[in-house]
Amino acid sequence: MKKKRSKHEFRANTLPAMVTVGPMVLLLIFLVVAPLIFVAVMSFCQTDQYYNVVYKFTAENYSKLISPDYLKIYGQSILIALLTTIVCIIIGYPFAYIIARCKSKKKKLLYMLVIVPFWTNSLIRIYGWRTFLGSNGWLNSVLQNLHIIKEPVDFLYKTGTTVLGMVYCLIPFMILPLYTAIEKLDGSLLEASSDLGAKPYKTFLEVIIPLTSGGIFSGSIMVFIPCLGYFFVSNILGGGNTDMIGNLIERQFKSANNWPLGAALSIILIVVTLILVKIYQKLGGDMEDLGV
Repeated sequence: MKKKRSKHEFRANTLPAMVTVGPMVLLLIFLVVAPLIFVAVMSFCQTDQYYNVVYKFTAENYSKLISPDYLKIYGQSILIALLTTIVCIIIGYPFAYIIARCKSKKKKLLYMLVIVPFWTNSLIRIYGWRTFLGSNGWLNSVLQNLHIIKEPVDFLYKTGTTVLGMVYCLIPFMILPLYTAIEKLDGSLLEASSDLGAKPYKTFLEVIIPLTSGGIFSGSIMVFIPCLGYFFVSNILGGGNTDMIGNLIERQFKSANNWPLGAALSIILIVVTLILVKIYQKLGGDMEDLGV
């Protein structure tokens, strides 16, 4: 009887779950887990004189990652990512606050303004910025017509231009978590702060910011991490003057044809991502805000 019951329970409970979830699990294994394992294995391989991958174990690829040239690019990447994150917070927080406090009709319109950029490929939008900021672009034409400048100004291929492109691409990833956190604010707490005599800036610093810190941190992660890998922005707007970790990875897989070294760089980037996510968890962050 016990065996019959166990078989019946398996058919009634476990089998439907396996049929429902099984295909998705297999798809994730095939599209996510297997490629990650391949990249991890590749990072410990070698290349021969013809740049063919040789499957012989070595840790040399990871030792190359601490060379002075690479360390300089790591520092530059972190600087650009930090600047991008800070600018996204400064611009995104007021915008997210306005959306969260608007009435339903205006809220939908403003929310759509955040979503609309996702409908167009980011590469095309970055090329639009290159046209706009170029020597013969619209910005220089307007400034010359207004007699603000006499000759075209070269706005491209600078750190500031790269940061501008990064902010433009990634600011929706900051606004959306902030909007979620601000919308959850209990209005009675703000009223209580005001009734107790707190000035607006005090309420903002001591009530609103602490209560929405989870949204700030999750938005920062969602901006900081992709910023390290958005090589096309620094290629198009930075012109190779502001290399990021993503540019290093791209070059190893393409022009340098050194897949093991590119794989090692990719693994390091994945490890950094996991560490930041773990810190977020330790601070009590909600993983749903990161889409996990």
